[in-house]
Amino acid sequence: MEIKNVVLVHGAFADGSGWRGVYDELTARGYRVSIVQNPLTSLEDDVAATTRVLNRQDGPAILVGHSWGGTVITEAGVHPNVAGLVYVSALVPDAGETTAQQYEGFAATPDFVIDVVDDGFGYLNHDKFKAGFAHDTSDADAAFLRDSQIPINMAVFETAVKNAAWRDKPTWAVIATEDKSFDQAMLLHMATRADAKITTVSASHALFITQAGVVADTIDEAAKGAVR
Repeated sequence: MEIKNVVLVHGAFADGSGWRGVYDELTARGYRVSIVQNPLTSLEDDVAATTRVLNRQDGPAILVGHSWGGTVITEAGVHPNVAGLVYVSALVPDAGETTAQQYEGFAATPDFVIDVVDDGFGYLNHDKFKAGFAHDTSDADAAFLRDSQIPINMAVFETAVKNAAWRDKPTWAVIATEDKSFDQAMLLHMATRADAKITTVSASHALFITQAGVVADTIDEAAKGAVR
């Protein structure tokens, strides 16, 4: 069956509006695109938000996650409507692993600074935001992203996923080679372990915005390659 549905899942410190460029690219190619708005309050809540959108699909879909959204799609991707997965500079834990475990043994990222407030939610540091998250955007766009960011409950990083959808679903990955949020070796390790078809692009962690064409091309490739 031809795959014409795409579900996009944002990561931490962002919301679904960052997918606008990818949305425009894909809808112009005839895809029906849905965008999840994660509350970023718990893994369970984000998976529930994603599952609600997956339930509304009228056929098989490609499920796409950026950054923390990769952990979300790893869990939610076992949904029967999911035909394939695309990880966009994203976390790719295995069943029984936490997100935090993915960082073990890899280099620190000094430009990616999270300020945790009293209630346990984290924001990206005001002064480091552009350098750590979106250095290839304009100053104005980086400032808007910084000032509209959604904090994430830091406890999510200690929550283990129960399922690893990539073990049963065909998987693709787009990795930003100038990503300052994750060590490159970490991104490559996770994507390789998931047997993902990897595309690299020179971009920041905000590649879902700045390289919308490359991301859309990969999703298009996944939709054609995951036909079942």
